[in-house]
Amino acid sequence: MKLACLLLLVCGGCLASEHKHWSYNGDTDPAHWANLEGDFKTCSTGKNQSPIDIRHEAVHDADLPPLQFAYQPAPLRIIDNGHTIQVIYAPGSFLTVGGKRYELVQFHFHHPSEEKIDGKGHEMVAHLVHKDADGKLAVVAVLLDAGDANAMVNTLWAHLPAVKEKEMVDAAASINVADLLPKDHSYYSFTGSLTTPPCTEGVSWFVLRQPGNVSSQQVAEFARHYPMNARPVQPLNGRDIRAGR
Repeated sequence: MKLACLLLLVCGGCLASEHKHWSYNGDTDPAHWANLEGDFKTCSTGKNQSPIDIRHEAVHDADLPPLQFAYQPAPLRIIDNGHTIQVIYAPGSFLTVGGKRYELVQFHFHHPSEEKIDGKGHEMVAHLVHKDADGKLAVVAVLLDAGDANAMVNTLWAHLPAVKEKEMVDAAASINVADLLPKDHSYYSFTGSLTTPPCTEGVSWFVLRQPGNVSSQQVAEFARHYPMNARPVQPLNGRDIRAGR
């Protein structure tokens, strides 16, 4: 599958009409994904699937390199792709970790959070999807709790497209994804997969340990469109989960 499509699938669907019949409920829910198409088999056979429940007994303290965010303001490009609300980010913003540079491609939301910490979920999660020069993916997960409103999320919700799968562009509505990040950038690190079909593995995951905030009203507005768009947590299968001190 082409990289462009994988970048869209990690957030919940291709803009082209490929693979649109999977869902989060009914006969096309996560329990059935592997049987929907041949290249979805990894959803059940993969050994490094995401999301996961980050249990303290499986976490190892490590001297992890810092996440160095170089995010810039960008004009708003937003789409309701039928599985989530996604923002396509202009080139020029990137993440550097351990000497590797990953360009920010897009970010999107899940409700409730897909990742859990010691069995505890969060109201939402934002997945910030990046790729390096070789096309390998890295996702920063920002867990979101109900609290103060986030001004950038207000801008996003004010520009939600009225029609699914139709991108809305507003160059006058500048946003900066850095406004989603909490002050503390310490993180958990592990190897995982796309959280949507085809569940491709080899994705580097960085889950921020400190949640960010959105308001209850902002959560409710997203839930009005997507009451539940989270894949259940997957087995660890002995994976190494590292946490920065």
